[in-house]
Amino acid sequence: MAASTATLARRLPRGWAHLALQVAFWIGFYFAYQLARGVADRDGVSAAFAHGQWIIEFQRSLGSMMELTFQHAVEQSTLLIQATSLTYWLSQFAVVGLALTWVYFRAHERFYGFRNMLIAGNLIGLIGYVLIPTAPPRMFPDAGFTDTLAAHSTVNHSSTFVAFASNPYAAMPSLHALDALIVSVVMATVVRRRWAKLLWLAWAPWVWFAVMATGNHFWLDVAAGVVVAGLAAAIVYRPWRLLRAQPA
Repeated sequence: MAASTATLARRLPRGWAHLALQVAFWIGFYFAYQLARGVADRDGVSAAFAHGQWIIEFQRSLGSMMELTFQHAVEQSTLLIQATSLTYWLSQFAVVGLALTWVYFRAHERFYGFRNMLIAGNLIGLIGYVLIPTAPPRMFPDAGFTDTLAAHSTVNHSSTFVAFASNPYAAMPSLHALDALIVSVVMATVVRRRWAKLLWLAWAPWVWFAVMATGNHFWLDVAAGVVVAGLAAAIVYRPWRLLRAQPA
């Protein structure tokens, strides 16, 4: 045991204290964020449904209600129901946490940018929830949507902790889509094997499909999440600095 602990210590990029600080920082941020998100604008129920209805009408005007097609396809397969439900619950905390841990140990020079993009994107999303509370598709059964998680999953939005720490009207933008895109891009650029790169590049589209197929996001929410991911990357990496650095 002592030998394995010593081996791990030698592999730590900056020592045990630094690792503990990063874990505490991320877990503290995540739970503080979830609580803030959970209480953000819970009184704006009527506005949330109005915004959700506007999205439905807007997407119908474009002839684009792909979420219904996805839901109908998933409902035909027990495997797809379980896969999309697990993806919805695990993609934000478990997968993001594992990806951060992997990058911390194996590509440490990318860790801070990765972490800071996630934080920036989530904070922008929190502002969006306050300004534009939006009910998710599952709350519009008259439009043909169903709540896949409530119908088929043992854990759903009515579960005690989920109900306490989440905001049911926080659909715009989709942070599932945002986080998945950041994870996909970062992990695809740091892993070495081609098959691993391809799998990570497929992660974001799969998450986008899963959150729409379970009735938790409109495609417009997903598109907004992608835009916020771009804004977060710009805030962290400030690409305009490269333009200024180039000679005229």
